[in-house]
Amino acid sequence: MGSHHRPTAGQCSLVKPPRLITCLLLLLLLLLSPPLTLPGSASSCVITHLPGFHGRLPFYLETGYIGVEEKTGTELFYYFVESERNPDTDPLVLWLVGGPRCSGFCGVVYEVGPLDFVLEAYNGSLPRLVYNRYSWTQMASIIFLDSPVGSGFSYARDPNGYDVGDISSSLQVVTFMKEWLNDHPRYCSHNFYVGGASYAGKVVPVITQYISEAIDEQRQRPWIDLKLQGYIVGNPITGSKFDKNFHVPYSHGVGIISDQLYEAAVTHCKGDFVNPTNQLCGNVLSTIDKLMSEVSDGNILENKCVKAAPKPTVDVSASRALLEEYNQLHKPPIRPSIDCLSYRYYLSYCWMNDNTTRDALKIKKGTIDEWLRCNKGVLPYAQDIPSSLNYHFNLTTRGYRALVMSGDHDLILPFLSTQAWIGSFNFFIANDWRAWHVDGQAAGFTIEYANNLTFATVKGGSHVVTTNKPKESFAMGKRWLANKPL
Repeated sequence: MGSHHRPTAGQCSLVKPPRLITCLLLLLLLLLSPPLTLPGSASSCVITHLPGFHGRLPFYLETGYIGVEEKTGTELFYYFVESERNPDTDPLVLWLVGGPRCSGFCGVVYEVGPLDFVLEAYNGSLPRLVYNRYSWTQMASIIFLDSPVGSGFSYARDPNGYDVGDISSSLQVVTFMKEWLNDHPRYCSHNFYVGGASYAGKVVPVITQYISEAIDEQRQRPWIDLKLQGYIVGNPITGSKFDKNFHVPYSHGVGIISDQLYEAAVTHCKGDFVNPTNQLCGNVLSTIDKLMSEVSDGNILENKCVKAAPKPTVDVSASRALLEEYNQLHKPPIRPSIDCLSYRYYLSYCWMNDNTTRDALKIKKGTIDEWLRCNKGVLPYAQDIPSSLNYHFNLTTRGYRALVMSGDHDLILPFLSTQAWIGSFNFFIANDWRAWHVDGQAAGFTIEYANNLTFATVKGGSHVVTTNKPKESFAMGKRWLANKPL
């Protein structure tokens, strides 16, 4: 696996300790609960076994914390899985999860990571895990990050630290990568990509651009040697007008609304299906909304199911004062039907909130009282980047590679929306619209632009295509990362 230093299995390492610390301060730090790592330092542990997984893990797993803000004591938690193929030459990928504030663990078990839950009725015992044969860690080393702070096991000692947004959390990710690479210098020379789906798709190009700028400025190592190649987004939110304005055309195209309703919307709304400017437009959009609510917006082919969100969404503007109360709540999510995708979310809640799991992952005691798959509704988050389109444009015109994948059965962010904003760039087409295949069958359709941007649909794909179409997504990712045609 290489010559770089690693902690031995089950052992935690503390790197870059604070300088000139007095004996008294060290003693105080040791007595504090939870144990603290000062920002700018990092702690990591090698995990060889996990509760619910039979035998030793067949891959290298490391978990840890990295401090990204000294003032608030903000530390981001990560899962690192080394490439199972050739970690010396395979690319390094930073994988983020949407929400915002969904845990990076979702990437490990639901998206591109090496684990999956056994789908079986929960009987009070610990849910079981199995190896995911379509894990992208077969072709890349991947960091799954709990970001922004408040996601998963990432935390801040000062409640003010949770008051972040698109810009500040993206900058914290850049700080995280600087510190992580300081502790893992072996990866500085690897091809590097940033990836994520849904809301993460909004900040992925932002983070990629910030890292690009840091490399260009060459302020300090290891950025000088980092080989940033590009980014990957799936059904990406952009914040632009394109996101929601294609719900109506898409719903018409797949038969959710009638010709008459669609024609009425076109006539009365004048092309704006988001902000009605007259009563006739408002009335027809209200009717359309009711019809769209009849289907599962993440995948129009699936049954509507309980979301398995442990907490109801709470509309609170000044929510810091509620943080302590929020963390004291213990209410398991409503158990959905086992045939629902969200049942796996229910299993993750039960698995993550078991003490044996916390101990195995080396979670700092007293930091996160209750793990939530998606921590929404209470912690403040500012969507302070109105649109990420400029970031996509800037990166691709500078030659960075971009893979934009889109499940064609997603109503949350229809592929028509993504197709429209890409088309607005007026890039020269290098390879026109065609099918791409897996096992001799069309897995979707794709187009390649001269600016190294590839757009591809996944046939039957949902809002997060790596979740419900893992085989097709695996084939796409493997080909694209190898710089081969889809």
